Amino acid sequence: MRRLPEDEALARLKREKASFQTHVIKEFEHAARDCRACPTKGACCTDAHFVNVHVTRLEAVAIRRTLERTPRLDSRARRAVYERARAAVARYDLRASGDTYAQTFSCPLFEPGAGCLVHRRAKPAPCIQHACYDRWEDVPPVELQWQTERRVESLNAQAYGAEWAWLPLPLWLALTDPEADGRELQRLAREWGARRASRSNSEAARRPERRTRRSLPVLKR
Repeated sequence: MRRLPEDEALARLKREKASFQTHVIKEFEHAARDCRACPTKGACCTDAHFVNVHVTRLEAVAIRRTLERTPRLDSRARRAVYERARAAVARYDLRASGDTYAQTFSCPLFEPGAGCLVHRRAKPAPCIQHACYDRWEDVPPVELQWQTERRVESLNAQAYGAEWAWLPLPLWLALTDPEADGRELQRLAREWGARRASRSNSEAARRPERRTRRSLPVLKR
């Protein structure tokens, strides 16, 4: 796989997310409830029994850059985001191992009165997909989110190789905090890289030397 410079991967990620967001807004959100009329604004972002959004390392870097550049935040407000992320990691015992999707939390990117701080530039795919719909038939197909996440995963792998994993959003924010010393991220990167290298070698050992042509599966709708 050809490696991508981080800046190029971030630019492609931004285009991918913008395309997905535009499609969801145009094709589906007209049937959703207006968030501005929600009696409990931000409930879907801060419900610690519901939210389990995972992101990649590349997405965490995109969020960090968005926070750095937005005029909506001064240095104190920007630091507060990372403090909320670290508090969420501690409060909800978020970990980089085990069934991470079973871990739920309150999103540190939600700011009362402002909403999502990265809504236009670095919003995760599940958050783009989500809205309040009254009818199941109006909900965007989950395959749209999965397709976007597969492309995000590919860009991430091209930028960082095997040294990454999908993790709960607050955990990735804590790992990529500009004031973090980076030691925990380096440790995890070594662990992930070794794990995937071992898995690749194991799969190669089981693979027959002669490659056979396989037909693609038929998808029934």
